[in-house]
Amino acid sequence: MARPRNIKSSFIKTPSPFFTFLPVSPFTSILNKFPSLRIHRLVFLLIVLSLLGLSLLRLVSVSQNPSPSFLTLLSPPPSHPPFASPSSKNHEPVVLSRSATVPLPAHPVSGNATAEEAEFWAQPDGEGYRPCLDFTIQYRKASAKISKEKQKFLVVIVLGGLNQQKNQIVDAVVIARILEAALIVPVLGVDQIWKDESEFSEIFDVDHFKRTLQADVRVVSSLPSTHLGSKPTINKHMPNNVSPLWIRTKFLKALNKGGVLILSGMYSKLSKNLPLDLQKLRCKVAFHALRFVSPIQELGDKFARRLWIKGPYIALHLRLEKDVWVRSSCLTGLGPKHDDIIRKIRESQSKLLTERLKMTNTQRRLAGFCPLNALQVARLIKALGAPRTAQVYRAGGEPFGGAQALQGLVEEFPNVVTKEMLAREGELSPYINRSSAMAALDYIVSLNSDVFVPSHGGNMGSAMQGHRAYIGHRKFVKANKRAIVGFLEDTSISEAEFGSIMKKMHRRYQGQPEKRTTKRSSRDVTAYPVPECMCRHGIRSLLKS
Repeated sequence: MARPRNIKSSFIKTPSPFFTFLPVSPFTSILNKFPSLRIHRLVFLLIVLSLLGLSLLRLVSVSQNPSPSFLTLLSPPPSHPPFASPSSKNHEPVVLSRSATVPLPAHPVSGNATAEEAEFWAQPDGEGYRPCLDFTIQYRKASAKISKEKQKFLVVIVLGGLNQQKNQIVDAVVIARILEAALIVPVLGVDQIWKDESEFSEIFDVDHFKRTLQADVRVVSSLPSTHLGSKPTINKHMPNNVSPLWIRTKFLKALNKGGVLILSGMYSKLSKNLPLDLQKLRCKVAFHALRFVSPIQELGDKFARRLWIKGPYIALHLRLEKDVWVRSSCLTGLGPKHDDIIRKIRESQSKLLTERLKMTNTQRRLAGFCPLNALQVARLIKALGAPRTAQVYRAGGEPFGGAQALQGLVEEFPNVVTKEMLAREGELSPYINRSSAMAALDYIVSLNSDVFVPSHGGNMGSAMQGHRAYIGHRKFVKANKRAIVGFLEDTSISEAEFGSIMKKMHRRYQGQPEKRTTKRSSRDVTAYPVPECMCRHGIRSLLKS
């Protein structure tokens, strides 16, 4: 079970000094080399050229095949007014249209590429969707009081790996807003698997987090001295799918009386269906407020540039770690020896298992519950048109089975690299045994990729799906595991036929806009930001802006 480090020392301390607040991204570093370039002129130029159907953009190295994500973030600031932090040395307000991470632009399709390769590298049609976080007048009126709250405080201990913690931080902000309480900077618990003791301030930019949210929730680094003797209300078990009404009914009375509420073990228990303003707040936290600290962001940007400068690249998030095989109750595909190791761990750690253990391995695999192994992922992306010479960035932890587990991928795509391979001497030294920082580096490089492919569901895949959509619908291949597993195991199908089937099957699963509300209501808005956090804008509205 995950445990917090020293809860008291984590949120009862002096706030750190304020750091300069400029968006850090590979793209901004490129633009800085051209001081004479004006953003509004660039937008106008791009629009005019696109309307004329000219190909002159290829002559400008930075603006080649302009990424929708770039145009997306050049929209005017939302109607929700930013506020300057009274305690900051820099009183310039945070503007949402400039606070989101802007990735490197997607590469234009090479003229030497085959039709199949061109189709693989082509970015999906964003259909005119851009971020729209304009909050209602009622929300903004309420913000005047909530953002100054000094009597009620929410303390949240977030657990799990990096992306699971990010989900809980998003919900923590929303719960603080629902309760009209100030939020103590979240405490990162120590997970029994990841064993990372990093503090929030070692992974995320605390000052940016505070300033971005200062019009929504008051975020402070520590409890005030007036509340140190308070008897807090502590809740470690929250039911699934709780509503704002449930939150208020359960906690508000005790919070008003004691002044401090401590929540732990949230694990995305807050309902996915919230009022529109709270859904927008979720997106604001996920895509704007949660920014990695500069050393991590800058190193991740370096790794991305080292790949990007050589051409387009694919990021694969392979879930092949030992704990994934244990939890999924699936066979590894590495033979009886490795499967026996996993079986013994399952028997000794039954609390890690899910109800899917009651299913046979064949049933789990055919239902799409098992991760794709390296060979299966290689076959999939090859079938979709990825060239053998493609650069492949492998995100994720050390695979169970080592080199043997990756053999099928490396044989098909020899240019596979990891952050360890991209790093120069000493660059990763500060992050040894710090799984959250390592996961953050994977996140940054993956966000900058031309194509992202996860081998399994989970928090990283969902986070990347939503973030890539938010920055302009960058290509995200979502494998339909339930549908493809039979074809992957059918040796009678030729490679040509297999490729044709895979292309047809995944034509609408490559990062195109997909509304959160079209299917299951349990979808998370941070994975499906359309339509609550992204609105469709035609060319007229873009010219007007």
